[in-house]
Order: sequence, then C-alpha cells, then structure tokens
Amino acid sequence: MVTLTSVRRSRWWILAVLALSVLVIGLDGTVLNVALPTLAGDLGAGTDDLQWILDSYIVVFAVALLPAGLLGDRHGRKRWLISGLLLFGAASAVAAYADSVPQLVAARAVMGLGAALIMPLTMSVLPVVFDRAEQPKAIATWSIAVALGVPIGPVLGGYLLDHFQWGSIFLINIPIVVVAVLAAVVLLPESRDPQARRVDLLGAVLSVAGLGSFVYGVILAPVDGWASALPWIAVGLVVLGGFWIRLGRTAYPLIDRKLFADRNFLWGSLAATAASFAMMGVLFVLPQYLAAALRQDALGVGVRLLPMIAGLIVAARLGTRLAARLGARVIVAAGLAVSAVALGLGALTRADDGYAWTAGWLTVLGFGLGLCMPSAMDAVLASLPEGKSGVGSGAVQAMRQVGGALGVAALGSLLSAVYTARLDTSGLPPAVASAASESVLAAVRVPNLDPVPAFLDGMAAVLAASGAVVLLGAVLSAVFLPGRSTAAPVSVAESTHARLEV
Repeated sequence: MVTLTSVRRSRWWILAVLALSVLVIGLDGTVLNVALPTLAGDLGAGTDDLQWILDSYIVVFAVALLPAGLLGDRHGRKRWLISGLLLFGAASAVAAYADSVPQLVAARAVMGLGAALIMPLTMSVLPVVFDRAEQPKAIATWSIAVALGVPIGPVLGGYLLDHFQWGSIFLINIPIVVVAVLAAVVLLPESRDPQARRVDLLGAVLSVAGLGSFVYGVILAPVDGWASALPWIAVGLVVLGGFWIRLGRTAYPLIDRKLFADRNFLWGSLAATAASFAMMGVLFVLPQYLAAALRQDALGVGVRLLPMIAGLIVAARLGTRLAARLGARVIVAAGLAVSAVALGLGALTRADDGYAWTAGWLTVLGFGLGLCMPSAMDAVLASLPEGKSGVGSGAVQAMRQVGGALGVAALGSLLSAVYTARLDTSGLPPAVASAASESVLAAVRVPNLDPVPAFLDGMAAVLAASGAVVLLGAVLSAVFLPGRSTAAPVSVAESTHARLEV
C-alpha cells in the first residue's frame, strides 16, 4: 500500500521512473531521422511518404497534449501515464514490423498519442511527490532526461542501422517501456483533481481541431510552401479563437482562462516556448552542417551534439540553486540572453572553422538553455492550482510543441530561401541543379560544386533569427516574470489526501 511516508521516502526513485518515461520520447523524436534513407529504400517511400511518417507522430502528439492532461487530472495520473507507456510500447512493436508505409504511419500516429499521455502526466506528478523546495531540482532532472534523447537518438540509431534492420530503432523502446511500467506500478502514487468536474466535449473538439489544423499547416509550409499551408493555419487560428471564446462561456472549461493572467504561467510558458523554437531551429540546421561541411555520418552527428547536453546538465544543476536565491526572472532572462549570445556566435561560423568552434558555441547554448528551461518550467508548475497540474502541464507542453514546429517551419523556409539564392548551379543539368538546390546533402555529391558557403549563409540567417527570438524572450522575461517568490514551501505531508490517494 502506498502511504504518504513511502512516497516521501521513494520520491527520487519516482523521479527516475518519470525521467525514464520521457527519455523514450526524446529518443524517438530524433532516432527516426537517421533511418529515413533506409525507409525510402526498404518500403519504397517517397518524399511525401517520409513526411507523413514523421508528421503523423508530431500532429497527434501536439493536439492530444491538452486532453491528455485533463484525463490525468480527472481519472488518475498514474493510470493514464501507464496507459500511455503501454500504448507507446505496443505501437513501437507494430512500427518495427510494418511492411508498408500506411502501417508505419498509423503506428507512428498511435505512438504520438501515447507520447501525449506520457509527457504532461510525468510533469504533473512532480508537484504531487516533491515539496516546493525540492521541485526545482526535480524539474531540472526531468528537463535533462527530455534533452538527453536529442543526441542519444542519432548515436543509437546510427549504430543500430549499421548492425540490424531498420525496425530495431523502434524495438529499443520496448525494454525501456517495460521497465518504466513495472516501476510505475510499484512506486507511483495515484493522484487526481479532488474537484474534477465534467468534461466540456465541445471545447475538447475545438482544441483538437484548431490545434491540429494549425500544426499541420505549419508542418506543411517547408515542404509545399506557405501558399498551401496558410489556409490550414488560418482555419486553425479561427477554430482556436472559437475555443478561447468557449473557455470563457462554459461552466466547465477545458482549462481556466484565468491561468493565462498569472504572470508565472504565461511568461514562464512563453520563455520555454522561445527556447523550444530556437532549439528546434538549431537541431534542424546543425546536423546538415555537420554532415555536409564536416562530412560526418549519423553516428558522428549525434556524438558532436553532446556538448550542448553537457552544458545543459551543468547549468540545470547550477540554475536551480541560483533561482532559489535570485528568483526565476533573473535566471530565465539570463539563460535566454546567454542562449542568444551562443546563437550569435554560431551565426559567425566560417567554412574553415572546423568542429572546435561549433563545440564551443554549442556548449554555451546548452548552458543557456539549462539555466532557462528548468526555471521557466518551475515557475509554470508553481502557478498551477492544486489538482490542475495535468491540464496545465498539457497546455504548456502544447505551446512548446507548437513553438518547435513553428521554429522548423519558419526557419526551414528561411534556410531554403537564402541557400537557394546563394547557390550557383549554372552549367548543371536541370535535374541535378534542382536536387542540389533542395538539399545541401545532395549538393555535396555533385562534382565541381561547393555548396557549403551558400549553406553557411543560410545557417547564419537561421541562427541569427533564432537568436533574435530568444533575445526578445529574455527581455520580456526580465520585464514581466515575477521576482523571487516568498511563498513558503509546502510538503507532501501537508497535501490533502484528495490530491494523493493513499
């Protein structure tokens, strides 16, 4: 039987379970990218097919985050977290043995649904099992676990593809899920909103339809152009506007609009979203640079992303201590400002700089993100009313996913525009010139063509734009985030039994 004392005693083991749960999402978010060429050959997948294999997961993940958090608050976070893990593991097994593109797309969509249950519910459990004084350290560990999947995915994926068939990149999820489920059954306490009310089904439909249309349009933009994407984006914005109006008129809103009036929640969420925008932009452009300019394979690319994680780990541990003394406003703004400096340094990359320069600014970027993100997420969690941590976590994670998707779409379009304008393909056959203009990885294989300078111009534009967004986030955080909190820590033992079932 789970008791308040046992929860308190095993809280760090519970954190390990939560970290393992989100690590599997981080791994899956990057491991598939290195397998796309293999999938194109083995499944006969064209460009549109590959896009759907990636995007079916992203779209479902983004749109299901808010309803998933609500389910956990209403019916039990442990129950739905375990359900999400089982769903993710089962879909991974189906994906590993898929023999057609439609099967793989369907499996990836179900994996996205499982991930949408896992991500916000792991985060929402943190304030249940950790008192206010220990929450920053727990959130820092959770953030590190999310980020670790970024470099480990390509490293592990590259190794598996060199030694096994492509389905192995999905099979690696299964043992992680099994361990996480068993540990969750034994260690996690059940918790829910003690004042849960009925679900506003119309609001849920509006949120899913609006966010789905918007995210799909954003994802479509870099592939088919903004002319094709804008109708989807416009419809999504209109429906989301209807969802916002619905929140103010129904007696049972999916999420309380008053939450967005809380400066900790609003500006902490926007700071985390700005960081996600920049990180996704970097992760979109940097692997291409490492592969094209430095001629690294998938394994080499993953290894060379590790300095960012090293900086993040160091800063996450330091930032939690500093935030306790100086407050979230100072640390979040400082972290974003450091990230902006790092991105500015990255924009100065030259063709003859080599990897040492990249490793340097990547480390600084990781340090800045490590300062910002855990403190921003801590500010968000501290603002959530008791019992609403699931739907609140779902809301902020949805904002981060949309920010990341926007980063890839807008910055991808910017990269393409600058790279194409700078690349000289005169004298090349039309088909070769077209392929070289679409991808620097194709261009480097064309004899007597050096696409690296053109790509570096595009990368500089992307990193400069990312730096501008992050710098704006730093200024807004410094102005609008509240200063140091004077609230007294609340321990698990002081929580109500309605919040934690024992």
